[in-house]
Amino acid sequence: MNHVIHEIAPVFDTSSRILILGSFPSVKSREGQFFYHHPQNRFWAVLSAVAGEEKPETVEEKRSFLLRNHIAVWDVIASCEIEGSSDSSIRNVVANDLRTILDAARIRRIFTNGKTAARLYHQYCEPLSGRPAVTLPSTSPANAAWSLERLITAWGEEVIYFLS
Repeated sequence: MNHVIHEIAPVFDTSSRILILGSFPSVKSREGQFFYHHPQNRFWAVLSAVAGEEKPETVEEKRSFLLRNHIAVWDVIASCEIEGSSDSSIRNVVANDLRTILDAARIRRIFTNGKTAARLYHQYCEPLSGRPAVTLPSTSPANAAWSLERLITAWGEEVIYFLS
């Protein structure tokens, strides 16, 4: 187990309307210093399809996409012990202080990307924020039971209302 500190800054601005929270960045995301950086993660394909836009490729395109669509992105965990990218190995969690975003933006809905992020949010963040979160199916390649089309439909049903 390695003790790892989350070093990727949240993406948001004052016009962000939704907050999407993952659990903790994967090894690939930590290496690339941006969210959902693993090429097999379907996060960007799902969100761009829901928004009706081309899939962003570069970090700058991804950041612009999020802000243009009023989406804030961060993770529940600020630091933890973890083996590689395995959510099931997460121990000794220190949560991010979501007030950084919630005090600055007009967040109308909080979503979690997958069940682990939902469980951690409910355990560590919801008692402080007082705000519930909607659990969306994980875009991780480990969630092989969900096809890209099925993810787009499920995410679209929840998220589309809040996009620009």
